[in-house]
Amino acid sequence: MTATLSEALLAPDTRPLVVTDCEALLKNQVSGLSGISGAAIKVAYKTVNVFSADHVRYTLDSTLPEMAAELEPYWKDFSASGDTDFGAYLAQHGNEVSESLLSITDARAKSPTSRPVITKAYGAVRDKASKHVVAALPQVGSLVQKYAG
Repeated sequence: MTATLSEALLAPDTRPLVVTDCEALLKNQVSGLSGISGAAIKVAYKTVNVFSADHVRYTLDSTLPEMAAELEPYWKDFSASGDTDFGAYLAQHGNEVSESLLSITDARAKSPTSRPVITKAYGAVRDKASKHVVAALPQVGSLVQKYAG
């Protein structure tokens, strides 16, 4: 029987590697941004890191189960399709996948336990976040496929 996406990504030996790769992917995506919305995201990212140096890694690790669950239906469809590039598959469903993933961070931002500084930084960039998530989906798909494929 084939493991689910969650089982593959959250396996004890794999999860820390996935989180490290996600952190590197995020840092790379942020550093490559330009323009006004890119500058705003860079400021928000820096604010979060100054406020709490390990917050990004902690958030990636703690949301990984939810992210895997949100990606699971796409992974199943991709696996059944015979396609070979999960990143390209995700990109084909860009807006839908982006909003699905952002629903997790949106819920976190609304949590009464959220840190106000971090919530404010997220709120400042949320309206433009979807387009940046869509742009990163090919790399996200490659990362997932690396561990689950």
